Formats: sequence, structure tokens, C-alpha cells
Amino acid sequence: MFPSRTEAWKQARAFIDDFCHGAGVPRDACLRANLVLEELFLNTVKHGHGGGSDAPIWITLAARAGRVDLTYEDHAPPFNPFAPGTRAMLEALAPARKEGGLGVILAQGLTTSADYAYLFGRNRIRLTLA
Repeated sequence: MFPSRTEAWKQARAFIDDFCHGAGVPRDACLRANLVLEELFLNTVKHGHGGGSDAPIWITLAARAGRVDLTYEDHAPPFNPFAPGTRAMLEALAPARKEGGLGVILAQGLTTSADYAYLFGRNRIRLTLA
């Protein structure tokens, strides 16, 4: 569990790296996990909590058969990055976009499965990285 603050990302990244090393996760899979989680984490801080908050972010990781399963949860307002049409909308806005939106496309492109739920006041994103 980490606070929704930019400076907490360093601790979260160390947690992910320690997990990968301890679980024997291949380097490329660990890099993908770091990249996807960084996008989710920083989007929560910037967009979900307007620049930061002490609200918690939970990251759960599991390794199995060369894959990494991750669960990411936060207390930000509900947002389903995998809702039908979200990717198409972000791609259509790309020419006018100064920043943002790429994390959703990135997360979708690096995962073999993804689901979203809003439960008990939390966004919950579950992803599998091959």
C-alpha cells in the first residue's frame, strides 16, 4: 500500500523490482509490469487525486507460468480504462492531445487480459502480463 503521491512511486517501483527478483520473473516481464503500473500510479496521482493525496494505492502481484498477474486498486473517482470505446476515443483525440491518455493504450497493448470493477469505493484493475 502506497500513498497517492508522486514521490511514493519510487517505493512502489522498488516493491515491484523486489517482487520480480524474488519470484524469478524474467526481466522483460518485470519491465512491462513496471511500465504499466507506473502509468496507472501516476494517473491516479495526477488525474484521480488532482496532484496527490494520502489516499492509498494497493498493488498486488503474483507470478505463475511466466506471467505476472497484478491487481491495482485506488480510491480515486470511478474510471474504467477498459470501457468499450475508451481506446477509440483516446486515439481520436490524439492529434489535439498535449499529454495524457497514452497509459490506457499502453496498458491494453501490454496485457493478455484485463478487467475493471468499482467495488466498495475502489477502482480495481486486474491485468495479466505475458
